[in-house]
Amino acid sequence: MFSVLVLTLNEERALPACLASLRGCDDVVVLDSGSTDGTQAVARAAGARVFTHPFESFAAQRTHAQTNLSLRHPWVFHLDADERFTPELHAECASWPADAPFDGAYVAPRMLLHGRWVRRSSDFPAYQARFVHRDRFRWIQVGHGQREAPGQRLATLRASYEHDVLIHGEAAWLEKHRRYAREEAARHLATVTEAGPTVRALVSGDPLLRRRALKQLSYHLPARPFLRWSYQYLLRGGFLDGRAGWQMCRLLAQYERFAVDALRAARRSNRGPE
Repeated sequence: MFSVLVLTLNEERALPACLASLRGCDDVVVLDSGSTDGTQAVARAAGARVFTHPFESFAAQRTHAQTNLSLRHPWVFHLDADERFTPELHAECASWPADAPFDGAYVAPRMLLHGRWVRRSSDFPAYQARFVHRDRFRWIQVGHGQREAPGQRLATLRASYEHDVLIHGEAAWLEKHRRYAREEAARHLATVTEAGPTVRALVSGDPLLRRRALKQLSYHLPARPFLRWSYQYLLRGGFLDGRAGWQMCRLLAQYERFAVDALRAARRSNRGPE
């Protein structure tokens, strides 16, 4: 068996569907970072064990959970409140051997927009480390999110989890991604001396390596919003996802606009008054 960790902050609206998808799990832990709504009550009513810890970063929060909470199983799935387990994923995680020679495993989310899987518009499979060994896996903070520390041994699961992209509405998504863009700009400027992506990485058959290389390349390209929209909607076939695909590609282009504006503002701030 395995434990599931859910990070929360004012997720009263999203949490019920997330926890309902975990009914077959015997150890569901919610780590809350100071909700002022009914998040903790919802979690307890669903049978989850609830803990609180001030939020510093996603990597720090996940590390705190693995290090300090009484997780019952050595293997832990990290899930967010706007995400849901699938029966296929539960079956694969439940059959995972406790002594597997890995530190963790990559899992690809299925992005849902208005209940529709926007496969082509969302770069599926965009793998993330989510199923990890409690004692061996180590997180590092990268931009607004987290990533596996260098040197980790990772497998790849076949099944996926679901991510309800607009569960809090489009305005909330835009506000969150404005913040993400500022964090991304700060990280880029702090690591601007890093070497750019290699051609080998850009054409790699590994979708994770290719996606990270494309992200690195994007900092050097003009017209980022238009290029992102063209890539997702035309080259990746987002138009085949229907109306939801159009909306998803439009949102991704808007995020690129936020990123461009945030990078420009960060550079001005670093230069100081002229």
